[in-house]
Amino acid sequence: MSKVEEFEELRPLLFSIAYRILGSVSEAEDAVQETWLRFDGSATRPASAKAFLSAAVTRISIDVLRSARVRRERYVGPWLPEPLLSDPYQDPVRSAELADSLSTAALLLLERLSPLERAVFLLREVFAFEFGEIAAAVGRSEAACRQLLVRARRHMQDGRPRFAADRREQRELAARFFEALKDGDVDGLQELLAADVQLVGDGGGKAPQLANTVTGAKKVARVLGTGFPLLARVAVTFEPQEVNGQPGAILRDRDGRVLHTLALDVLDGRIQAVHVVLNPDKLAHLGPVGDAWAVNREVRQARRQAN
Repeated sequence: MSKVEEFEELRPLLFSIAYRILGSVSEAEDAVQETWLRFDGSATRPASAKAFLSAAVTRISIDVLRSARVRRERYVGPWLPEPLLSDPYQDPVRSAELADSLSTAALLLLERLSPLERAVFLLREVFAFEFGEIAAAVGRSEAACRQLLVRARRHMQDGRPRFAADRREQRELAARFFEALKDGDVDGLQELLAADVQLVGDGGGKAPQLANTVTGAKKVARVLGTGFPLLARVAVTFEPQEVNGQPGAILRDRDGRVLHTLALDVLDGRIQAVHVVLNPDKLAHLGPVGDAWAVNREVRQARRQAN
């Protein structure tokens, strides 16, 4: 097998590792490309291409994450990961771990960890690497990696209780949510939301967004139930779509361009959070991006006419 063939066979795994460390599709793709350059430029053929490439993409991603953390401190408004519609890496044995780690809620929890803790946690808990492989990837001893994993597990468990997620129930709840959203049914929406649900929008200062995170079933239902019918009046459509492994949707303008994505965090039979990514820089990988400001002006005009 040639180097190119070896690399392409492992590319889905490398991207999946990088994306979970970075929370960014574009940065993950860049990390994978840099990994290829290092692999292609190595004078000797490693004994294990998987070990070499996984270690390389992990180290590159950790370095990128350290600099990204500085940028995120200056980010305008709430930060959310770039939406991912499908994970290229599939492993039936690890399917539950892979799906859970891809959710927006899980990626936000990972933000609590240091870059090293994040890498160790993902390599062990999600991708089931041995401690020797993890140690080689992050440049620490096996004992140090075990301690990093203990700390990472504690942070993750403190942040979010685990509930058994029934995929069929998730889909049914999401279908009811989108039906109520389309109809502007505020009461119907409220019934589906957890009492402390949060509506979080990430515009990065580059798109219209809520001034603050909206909290509480009544407030969130009112914002969504009154806002989406106005969007429909200006020909905005939404197509149900799995986003980061959870029920969600892509909203498009009248020309089919992407305006934003919406992802539902469903736990214990209720919607715990609604995450909306509006920052156009985070949507470019999904296709042509629409002008959210222009749509916002149309919505305001539609609201005035309705009143």
